[in-house]
Amino acid sequence: MGELKSLNKKQVQLFYCMECEELARKVAAHSQLITLQSINWRNFDDGFPNLYVNNAHDIRGQHVAFLASFSSPAVIFEQLSVIYNLPRLFVASFTLVLPFFPTGSFERMEEEGDVATAFTMARILSNIPISRGGPTSLVIYDIHALQERFYFGDHVLPLFETGIPLLKLRLHQLPDADNIVVAFPDDGAWKRFHKLLDHFPMVICTKVREGDKRIVRLKEGNPANCHVVIVDDLVQSGGTLIECQKVLVAHGAAKVSAYVTHGVFPKRSWERFTKKNDEKGFTFFWITDSCPHTVKAIENTAPFEVLSLAGSIAEALQI
Repeated sequence: MGELKSLNKKQVQLFYCMECEELARKVAAHSQLITLQSINWRNFDDGFPNLYVNNAHDIRGQHVAFLASFSSPAVIFEQLSVIYNLPRLFVASFTLVLPFFPTGSFERMEEEGDVATAFTMARILSNIPISRGGPTSLVIYDIHALQERFYFGDHVLPLFETGIPLLKLRLHQLPDADNIVVAFPDDGAWKRFHKLLDHFPMVICTKVREGDKRIVRLKEGNPANCHVVIVDDLVQSGGTLIECQKVLVAHGAAKVSAYVTHGVFPKRSWERFTKKNDEKGFTFFWITDSCPHTVKAIENTAPFEVLSLAGSIAEALQI
């Protein structure tokens, strides 16, 4: 991969949560400017965290970052305890890298009484103490709803990055790169990503209500005889992607693949996408390593491929 080249060279001390260790090592491998640091993650007998920041004295005056994964409510408190502590150790600046903002799909109230937990999470992160260098930089990839960038307060500087360049690079490597059509499962995905993929022909699907069911239909574009790649920010159960794939095949798609930045896949729902002998499933299913538990679970399992955010994170730490 080579050494990261940057005009503004900044030595960064990178801490990380336990489940992000592999990704942190990949980030550090991208740049000699990044040094891995460690935290002792332990628990008291009552289950509450017993934490220790190693080399706390040595990081004074240094640029410090923390690579987080809020994969479940159970791990958020211990990581927040560290995140709130690091800026107070007289560091020159503090950057929080949270590749997947987990409550992002719970961002709106549809009726009185709904709790928009995305707003709660944004408020928690907005109260990270200011370091000597000023507000915390907060790096997030492909946040679910674009309006969520306005949920953050003035004590953090959100930097919204995207995994789409990794997808474009991979698509250009395919033998049928000149026969790719990009499909969006709904208008929301089109609004978010179409400008980043505007040199590909496009297909847009939509969900229409028929009785009690929501059916996926082809809204515009022609997938016939093409390798169609469905693009979205995240996948949970995968139901929409599967319905979208069926519609595209019915309209003549030669192959269907998928890309999502965040492979959340609760309850091992990724198993729905593993290839069966007689089934015309997905040719490729690309995810990034924003959700480390999923990366471990799907390792060496077709049709999955992991496109690592490591290089992009290393570059973001130089901003």
